[in-house]
Amino acid sequence: MRREGRGFLPSPMGTKILDVSPSRINYTIQNASNNITTTSLFSSFQLHRQFHRLTPTVVTICCSSSPSQPMDAQNPPKKVVVCGGGVIGVCTAYFLSKKGAVVTLIEKSSIACAASGKAGGFLALDWCDDGPVSPLARASFNLHRSLAEELNGIEVYGYRPVTTVSFSITESSSSLSGQLARKASSSVPSWVDGPAKGPRTIGTTATTAQVHPQLFTKTLLSRAVAEFGVEVVIGKLEAVKVVEEKAEAVVLEGGREIEADAVVLALGPWTSKLSLMDSIFRVYGLKAHSIILEPKDPDAITAHALFLSYSPAEGGKPLDPEVYPRPTGEVYICGMSAEAEVPDDPEQVAPVPESIQVLKRVASTVSSHLVEGEATVKAEQACFLPCTDDSVPVIGEVPGVKGCYVATGHSCWGILNGPGTGAAVAELVLDGNSSIVDLSQFSPARFARGKQW
Repeated sequence: MRREGRGFLPSPMGTKILDVSPSRINYTIQNASNNITTTSLFSSFQLHRQFHRLTPTVVTICCSSSPSQPMDAQNPPKKVVVCGGGVIGVCTAYFLSKKGAVVTLIEKSSIACAASGKAGGFLALDWCDDGPVSPLARASFNLHRSLAEELNGIEVYGYRPVTTVSFSITESSSSLSGQLARKASSSVPSWVDGPAKGPRTIGTTATTAQVHPQLFTKTLLSRAVAEFGVEVVIGKLEAVKVVEEKAEAVVLEGGREIEADAVVLALGPWTSKLSLMDSIFRVYGLKAHSIILEPKDPDAITAHALFLSYSPAEGGKPLDPEVYPRPTGEVYICGMSAEAEVPDDPEQVAPVPESIQVLKRVASTVSSHLVEGEATVKAEQACFLPCTDDSVPVIGEVPGVKGCYVATGHSCWGILNGPGTGAAVAELVLDGNSSIVDLSQFSPARFARGKQW
């Protein structure tokens, strides 16, 4: 996708419930026979200071036995259920729990298993300035910087400012033209030895940055669980229980109900599969492909994000791939996006082989460091970006259902706008309005005007 720059039932068999104890945090899986097995919540990574390799480690998270805010018998904390374990849901759960809410996070599959784990993690301060998302993007970019300081993001999840460059490149051009382009402009990174033409700097280290999206999302949830007592439940959301036009609980597959004073639906491209949402607005999925490469010489790859106009050798319309070197030593390359049917299960999302092959050709055209043989292919993947018909996110209280909120439709800017969305929704749910960002232009009510309730 082109970014424009600039009655209660017993727990069903197989339901996973996060058991939070003062000593460690584990998944506990209880089946019909009440047999319980325990596994670690996260298999995370510790980044070396040089960021060249990821060393797998099992994280044991200690949890404070005291609540994040003093208990008030007269005004007990609000119970909020957040549905969706992607970056929007996790950021919302984090800020809600930090403000004192009792939060349960529902996720069907696993945390950051979809776009939040397979995205590029590119952040831009001012690239949305000509549209309604600008205040959200600016607030969220600055929140990313603050969170990186708070959570040691540079070492834990690969936060870093980057220089961003755009240029045109043609697959069939000679390597000599690439060398001439580099001599003509210092904006082309030294490791780009393909035929780059018309290079220009479109983002500086003051205005563009990156994170490893999966590590960011899991780090934020780890903190929310450990310090603010968030409970994670793995189960499929079936419905929101509404009584007298107010959300009172969520219903999971198998019949289990979880009571709530408020419900936040952060379901990404799966939003429209919930009938309550589909009756108001449409969220469709844009299927985006990506590959992750590990070059033999990661020291040669500098912190430059690349936005390309790529002309294939066979001709046709130029493509718009993006290249993001990561401080882990990996290089992420994405593109080849098209609207497609969203499967019921995130685990069913599979890449189109032809799209993956195109991305490999892009890699080898851009740099000899990224040719297969010089770089190991670590992942070939696809994910669905949640999009709305007016290209604006949907954030706010659901019309006609008090206490039910939605946050979705962020398209290719989900990682960027996760913190801002989460902080704003937390204020909306707990305080009645958001001071961080004016959410009125994102309200789902814009789709409901003229509909009968």
